[in-house]
Amino acid sequence: MSAKSLNILTRENCNAWFKEDWFKEEWFKEERFKEELKKDRFPMGNQKAIKFGTDGWRGIIADDFTYENVHRVAGAIASYVVKHENPTGGVVVGYDTRFASQPIARLAAEVIAGAGIPVIFASDYSPTPAISYAVKKRNAAGGVMITSSHNPWNWNGVKFKAKFGGSATPAIMKVIEQELSAGAMPSGKKAAIQEIDLKPDYVRAICGFADLDLIAKAKLKLVVDSMYGSGRGVLSSIFRDYGIEHIAIREELNPLFPGINPEPIEPHVALLQKTVTAEKGDAGLATDGDADRIGAVAEDGTFVDSHKIFSVLLRWLLERKRWPGEVVRAFNTTRMVDRISAKFGRKVNECPIGFKHIADLMMDREIAIGGEESGGIGYSRFLPERDGVLNCLLLANVMAEEGKPLGELVADLQKEYGRHFYGRRDLHIADDVKQSAIQRARSDQTHKLGKYAVLSKGNMDGIKFFLDAPRPDNGAEPWVLFRASGTEPLLRIYAEAASPELVAEILATAEGFATGS
Repeated sequence: MSAKSLNILTRENCNAWFKEDWFKEEWFKEERFKEELKKDRFPMGNQKAIKFGTDGWRGIIADDFTYENVHRVAGAIASYVVKHENPTGGVVVGYDTRFASQPIARLAAEVIAGAGIPVIFASDYSPTPAISYAVKKRNAAGGVMITSSHNPWNWNGVKFKAKFGGSATPAIMKVIEQELSAGAMPSGKKAAIQEIDLKPDYVRAICGFADLDLIAKAKLKLVVDSMYGSGRGVLSSIFRDYGIEHIAIREELNPLFPGINPEPIEPHVALLQKTVTAEKGDAGLATDGDADRIGAVAEDGTFVDSHKIFSVLLRWLLERKRWPGEVVRAFNTTRMVDRISAKFGRKVNECPIGFKHIADLMMDREIAIGGEESGGIGYSRFLPERDGVLNCLLLANVMAEEGKPLGELVADLQKEYGRHFYGRRDLHIADDVKQSAIQRARSDQTHKLGKYAVLSKGNMDGIKFFLDAPRPDNGAEPWVLFRASGTEPLLRIYAEAASPELVAEILATAEGFATGS
């Protein structure tokens, strides 16, 4: 690819790339892709402000995610490393399967190397946790991952991983934001860029946490869904090496993520559900666009949300493995975690949304397990980082050790700790409507949501109502949370209650409250 064509990511240049020979994959020839480029999905490049969210910066390709803005972000990261870390340790740079991720990663690497910082550059699409592991293993100063995680296909972004091998803490991100605002762009004697396949070391490390021989002996039949993301081929190669029966779907490279967002939740896991039931699998295991999050499907095709996965793994670790340490959960995560932890005498720490907050606690104390609503779960004894591939292995390990399919494990939890059900709605609404909803939710004048009294409120991250709603058979304490997304133009509403019907009712009422309808 010529330097000229990468001067800035615009719709015109995206079209021009068809004439280049750097991409030969079949998806690049699809008429659907060409049709998308005729729309305003790749609008003209501009100088929109860069806003860091819960785990770095994301933007729409050729709108705010441009060559110029990536250049600015890479310069800010390089400046942070030069001033606050050991730059001779180098920076690891990786990328996912999204459109332009590889060449943009190369550009970020050039900026960092131009500041005199050596770069380890991934030679292939890699899971984000593989980049994090490489940072820690190589004692690097940090890591850069070009990805937009679970966002729609026309998004991309930049994650920064700190020297400890996890999401940069809020304090680190604040410094990088300051460097960005100052227009930092350090220069020095250009350092080397070394290309290395980072996946083999990572695979060996995560395999050490799961009893793969036990999984093989259990004769489980698993369906693996990479959702066209950078986890493609990783789980299936592990299972193949250990003789674990499996079926792999959506492993091919296709940055259009046809028909889905690469987020392992409903409705995007519909193909996984269909495959599990059709093939009579014991479970379906999914990873998101950059493979740091997990989703799952039970043997009957039922979707198993991240809250239940977190709870299954938590009980197993405390009851079977007896790992030491405290527990962390994000503000929007199931309170079933509190009940399980209480049984085993473990302290539960609640933190704001975003894995960087969990990582921050992991730097301060021993955390057996920490998790968030979006499917990110991590462990202090490995990395202060979420890892979808590792959690797929551990979930299979639980099934093998307990001798039960996934659906039965979830049913056991509901019986012992009370019925907990969860739901989420994402509202794409005007900013003034969104801000009005947050203000009204925060107001001391708001005492009810529909027919239910608000017993108390929490404001750690967004506004949470604890509701005076039914709790049959000691089920979940009902709550609803209103929160503006840190990375996307939307208002998210989360709810938990003792029945799916009550969750649906609360969400519908909360949506009406938010929109004023």
